[in-house]
Formats: sequence, C-alpha cells, structure tokens
Amino acid sequence: MMRHLLATEGLPRADAEEILDEADRMQQALLGREVKKLPTLRGRTIMTVFYENSTRTRVSFEVAGKWMSADVINVSASSSSVAKGESLRDTALTLHAAGADALIVRHPASGAAQQIAQWTNPPGGPAGPAVINAGDGMHEHPTQALLDALTLRQRLGGIEGRRVVIVGDVLHSRVARSNAHLLSTLGAEVVLVAPRTLLPVGLETWPVTVADSLDAELPGADAVMMLRVQAERMNGGFFPSAREYSVRYGLSDKRTRMLPDHAVVLHPGPMLRGMEIGFSVADSSRSAVLQQVDNGVHVRMAVLFHLLAKDGGEE
Repeated sequence: MMRHLLATEGLPRADAEEILDEADRMQQALLGREVKKLPTLRGRTIMTVFYENSTRTRVSFEVAGKWMSADVINVSASSSSVAKGESLRDTALTLHAAGADALIVRHPASGAAQQIAQWTNPPGGPAGPAVINAGDGMHEHPTQALLDALTLRQRLGGIEGRRVVIVGDVLHSRVARSNAHLLSTLGAEVVLVAPRTLLPVGLETWPVTVADSLDAELPGADAVMMLRVQAERMNGGFFPSAREYSVRYGLSDKRTRMLPDHAVVLHPGPMLRGMEIGFSVADSSRSAVLQQVDNGVHVRMAVLFHLLAKDGGEE
C-alpha cells in the first residue's frame, strides 16, 4: 500500500486508477447533500505547509480535508518560524511532533517532499505522517496530474489510446512532468510542443514525443493542455516576445477550430489569457478549466482517503 504520494513517475497504474475511481465515488457521495460532510477522516489532523503561493491547490486540499471531517491546519512559511530562519527539517519534525497525520507540502526546491518523508519516517522508526507533494520546484505535482486525468476520463470516456498534446513552458512545469508520466502510465500518447528553449534537459527519459508545430498536432489531438509561461522562474530571454510566443504557441479561436469536435482544452491555472490561451477559448464549451478545479477537490479527497483511511504499509 502507498504510504506517501510524492510523484507520478513510478506510480503503479492500479494505484492511480483506484484513486480516480475513489474520486468518482466521493463526487457521487456528496451529490445533493446540503451539508457537504463525510465522517471518513474524523479525528485525523492534516497540515498544509506552503512555501510558495497557491490558490487552487491549497484551497482544494483544505476543502477536501474539511469535507471529510478532518482537522485542517494551514502553515504558511511567511507567518511561521521559517521567517525566523527555522530549517525545513526542524519545521517538518515540529509538525510531526505536534500530531500531524498528513503533511501536504509545496516547496520551491525539487525533492523537498521526498526529503520530508524521509525525515519524518526514518527507517526502523515508528511510522510518521503521510507526505503529499503539492508541488516541489520544477519536479512534480502529482495531484494536479491526477485531477487532469480524472477530467480527461470524464470528458473523453477513457484515457487509453488517447492523444494528449501539452503545450508551452515545459522546462519550468512540474505539471507537465507529472502529466507526462501519469497519462503515459494510463495508456495515453503524450506529445510536447514548446520552443526548444523551454524544453528540459533529460527529456529523452520521459515517455513522450516532441513536436515543433502546434498547428500540425491539433487535428489529431483528443486533448490539449496549455501551460502557463512561468516568468517568475525565468532570468533570461527564453523567447523573443510575448506576442511572438502567442502567435506560435497560443491556443487562439482559429487554432481551436482545428481540433476534432470531441477534443477538450485543459489548463492547470492560473491562466494568462491572451498569451497562451485566447479569452473566448478559456470560456468555451471545450474548456474544462473549472471542471478541473471541481475535480481537484474530489481527487484530493481520494488521495487523503487512500493514504489515511486504509491500512498503509511502506511505500
């Protein structure tokens, strides 16, 4: 059984599908309830530890925990002892000692969640909290990939054999990496389209193909996932201008009409409307952006259930 959720790379297909099935069950269990409360995690303490800003991920984890009757405590780096210089290790061990059953961690350093899992669950020692990676640097964001997979499954009827085109700033995107591994595990064909300057080193180890032309890929796509250009992680000229990027890699109305009728448009958010995605495209019937947000709550409920409400062994 899973002990932590740190990455989609190496996540067994059976575990991924069980989480997606559980998310569907959570959604059904809450339908029509005036009070959205399930007793599933009553008595459990979940702590979110965010060293980076977040809206969707943090809010949906908090909602997920509260809808399952857990006690949810938010720890912000700016208002905690981190601001006084406390190390990541000491913070993690402090929260463990304070009674955390789960630590949901977002951190700018790749590998931070893995490191916290090792510190709080030392070999030969008693089991510590379950650790969920809510985004670590440019490495992974596994729950985002799971909610994207759930959305695709709902919109397309299945993932096996589907062709998913991921477009944009792959270099800085933990979402792209997590989706590439998970969707491939679930049987999809994943194609990356990006400027060469926004492709990471080591891409040959990813289960993807790489294409240069977005226009050439659209007619055969079952889904297109647009990525935000992460200017805050850039300290050089990765492309000539925002306008040129939009012309070559933006999903405009014209490009959207090149997609098959059944194709769906995804975006992990926040969206830079007018740059990577057109204003009307983001609000069109093809767009599953708000469905992704809704599914984010149910997927994170399913992950918490998978890790906390079952007898888990070592990962």
